[in-house]
Amino acid sequence: MTTIQGIINKGVVNAELQFEKMGYVSSNAANYNTNGYKAVRFEQMLDENGYLRGYERTDFSPGAIQLTNRDFDIAIDGVGFIPVTSPNGDVTYTRDGSFRLDKDGYLITNDGYLVGDGIQIPVNYENLAIRSNGDVEVFSNDGVKREILGTIPLVNFKNPEGLKKADNNKFYLTAESGEPILIKQHERLKQGNIEVTNIDMMNEVNTILRLNASMLASFKIMQTINDMYSKTLQLNQ
Repeated sequence: MTTIQGIINKGVVNAELQFEKMGYVSSNAANYNTNGYKAVRFEQMLDENGYLRGYERTDFSPGAIQLTNRDFDIAIDGVGFIPVTSPNGDVTYTRDGSFRLDKDGYLITNDGYLVGDGIQIPVNYENLAIRSNGDVEVFSNDGVKREILGTIPLVNFKNPEGLKKADNNKFYLTAESGEPILIKQHERLKQGNIEVTNIDMMNEVNTILRLNASMLASFKIMQTINDMYSKTLQLNQ
């Protein structure tokens, strides 16, 4: 038998989940201009007792590829992640290919993570090219002699949705994601391009409006039930 107090408690739990979902939607909106950012979905369903349950899911669908013409911008055209290593040796995975060079000429992410196993570009390089298979090459001035400096690796996972979000648009592997699998003989990297976010801003705005209306309605219902409960107690005194 459902009591008034039980109804109020259920309403509070469900409202808290709506607030939690609002946080995910707001985070998506805040990252609209973050290269390679993957939208996070907070899916909800009712359990057998009428309580909402929430589940976080990352949407790994590809974002649009945008031309930048910058030497160290790399877009992944298809599935996959680029492994990057922190100064502390922690390996994470990203689709944000807006890379740069550090003071020693190593290819790094914008927050200082080493790309792959470490690819060092000569100070006075000429005619740099990053091939679609990840090979990083420099050419002589006459464009004839070339040197392969290294290869940007590309990996994938059996279950990408099992990856855990890390800071600055990166992911950690987990037992659910499985170990990284090196993608061989691919043609998926595009130099001078960047993958933008897959966030649909119009959809996020509509979701915020719906959530706001839903929460207001929930609070009004809870307030009405609470008033009825209080009046019942007064009548019984």
